[in-house]
Formats: sequence, C-alpha cells, structure tokens
Amino acid sequence: RFHFPHGQPRPTGSHLTSIEGINRAFNKLKNEKLTRQELALIAKELGLGSYWKSALYKAACQPNASLVSKSDVIAMWERIAAKHHDNPSRFVAMLAKPDRSSLDFDDFLCVLQDVVECHPGLVFLRDAPEFHTRYMNTVIARIFYTVNRSWSGCITVPELRRCNFLQTLGMLEDEDDINMICDFFSYEHYVIYCKFWELDTDHDLVIDKMDLSRHANGALSNRLIDRVLSGAVTRWDTSDHRLHKMSYVDFVWFLISEEDKKSSTSIEYWFRCMDVDGDGVISMYEMEFFYEDQMRKLEQLDIEPLPFEDCVCQMLDMVKPANRDHVTLNDLKRCKMAHVFFDTFFNVEKYLDNEQKDPFAPQKNEPTDWERFAAEEYELLVAEEQANDHQIFDSHRSYDDDIDPLLEDELRNLGINHE
Repeated sequence: RFHFPHGQPRPTGSHLTSIEGINRAFNKLKNEKLTRQELALIAKELGLGSYWKSALYKAACQPNASLVSKSDVIAMWERIAAKHHDNPSRFVAMLAKPDRSSLDFDDFLCVLQDVVECHPGLVFLRDAPEFHTRYMNTVIARIFYTVNRSWSGCITVPELRRCNFLQTLGMLEDEDDINMICDFFSYEHYVIYCKFWELDTDHDLVIDKMDLSRHANGALSNRLIDRVLSGAVTRWDTSDHRLHKMSYVDFVWFLISEEDKKSSTSIEYWFRCMDVDGDGVISMYEMEFFYEDQMRKLEQLDIEPLPFEDCVCQMLDMVKPANRDHVTLNDLKRCKMAHVFFDTFFNVEKYLDNEQKDPFAPQKNEPTDWERFAAEEYELLVAEEQANDHQIFDSHRSYDDDIDPLLEDELRNLGINHE
C-alpha cells in the first residue's frame, strides 16, 4: 500500500476541469480581477465551498495587491494542485506561512474574519468590531483544542484529516443559524468571554491566581490553580508562565476542560496538571497532594471528608489501572470515568455533585457536557440581557477591547479593512 502524505493523486483530467471552472467563473463575473469576496464563486467551481475564499485569496494575491487576476488564480491552483491532492493538504498549503507545512494560530484569522463578515447568523456582530476579536480568538482556540491532538501549537495535515473542521466549515453555507453549528463556530460559546470578563476584574486581559480562585465560587483547590498557571497546560505565548498568568486563549482551553472532563483533550489537560513531576503517571503521592487541599475545602463546608486511604481505594476500583501503584493516561481514557476521578481531587462542588449520582449509570446519547453548559449559560445571558435592557453589552463596550495587533497586521496584509 502506497503512502500519499499530500493525498492520493487525482485522476488525469481533473486538473483541466478545475482550470475550466476558474475560466467559467471569471467569464460569469465579467471582471479581469476579483476581490476577495468575489473569489467565493471560484471556490465553489473548485468544489471547495465559499468559505475557502480567504484561503484562495491569501495564496493567490500578489504582494501589495488588493485584487486577484485570473492568471494569479490559475498559477496558484496549478502550484497547489500539482503537489497537494486532497482538501486538508490544500487548505494547509494555501494558509501556511512560506516554507511551513502546518498552520499556526494566526493563519486562521483571515478565514474567521470572512465568517464574521459573511455568515447571516453573525449579522449582529458586523456593527460591533470590538467583539470580532473575541469571537475569532474563541473559535480558533476551540479549533486547536479539538484538532491539535499533538499539543504542538501547530495543526498539521494529518491532524486536519482526522477531524471534522473542513466539513463543519462547509456546513456554514447551508445553515443560517450559527448556533446550530455546535462544533467550533456557535456564538453560544460567547459565554467563555463572559466568564473571562467576570474573573478578570482589573481587565488587564490576563487571569492570575486571585482571579482563578473565584471561578465556580471557589470550587477549585489552590494546588490545582497553581498547576494550571505553572505552564503545565498553558500553551500560548500570550500567557506569562513566570508570573503565573493566563491569557484569554488559554482560558478557553481551561474552561472547556473544566466543564467537560470526558473528552480526550480534557483528560490530557488535567492529567498534565496532576502529574506534578512529569514522569507520565499520577502516583499515590500526587493523588494525596491534591486530595489534602480537597479535604480542607470539605472541612470548611462542615463536611467530614473521606480518609485518603478510603478515597484512593474507591478511585482505583473505579479506574482499574493496569498497575495499582499509579494511574496512567491510558488508564483514565479507557475507564470512561476520568471526570469523576479528577473532580474527586480538585473540584469540591462537582465532587459533591458526583456523590449524588450513579457513576456507572448508562450514558444517554445527549449533547456533551460542554455543549450543555454553553447552551445553558447562553440562555441565562440572553435572558439577563433582555431583562436589563442590554446593560451587559453596554458595560462591555466601556472596556478597551481594540483589535489585537496580531489580528490587525494579518488583516492589513490580506487587504481586509476591519473598520
């Protein structure tokens, strides 16, 4: 069996069909040069979907040019299609920086700006550019959370092939209600920014230990908070690990992981936190280290905590690790009870909530814990906004939420005016 890192080559003749489609689109538009928005027709002729137009524009546009000629598009397509044969490979080739074979965070900015400008479900955002950055950063952070399984900060072609991002991007054309697209794009996930706003009381765009200690009414243990802010799980340069501060993008990862501890990324997130010495296992010492903090919180609530020896026996019986001296990442992923395990050691509210449930009850085919949380919080936000005559949005507008410099530079390079 042959290995095709750039996708299996297309049948002979498909290249000519694509060139004919490009010529047909230019003839239909009756322009020698096209704007970024007009490239939507080219994208459709190439079978890519209209939300690929920013990728086409970035790949075809000449330096210092604002329009794209037919020769530019054909030359770009011949260059891309000659080597890259499937959509994930082509998407990366169009958006990646020169001499790169993977996508960085900022490589997605032009695609998300296009979604904000064109999707009918985001019309309300177009008159509020101060919120563009937050929405775009949230969506891109969610893309990396789901797709970048290597935790490298760069999305590769194989990672893109193994996920549903490009299929979801295509669904945007057929669904006018953005909140029906639960994967990546739903505006319900604006609740992440609202949670960040609530905790970031001094509005310096970073979360410190004092801020994070207020999360969920102080449910998280201090030792867990120290680990979250230590650099063990914060991935982006905007977070200052030395000062134990977390940026907004890292907060997106934190909140999704906190509200849904059943996904692979979330299990890896909390495993990294509990694996204090980085030896690849959660030892008895590390379990006791975190449970001591949990016991103090229970005592503060006048609840007598279970002795550590009894607690750890319960956890080992539940997880059934291959070696009862420690718990590995594979043990937690295999047992399907990782959420109960983690909550037992560092989230007192969820620990008490789990005590009232049967952890072995059959799981129904329902939305994920994260989707449920986001929908419920979004409904509360909408109700509060309506009740208070839009006071939430008015108060947020007083916040200096200018376009991020990174985003501004990227959009300028692409000839996009965000004003």
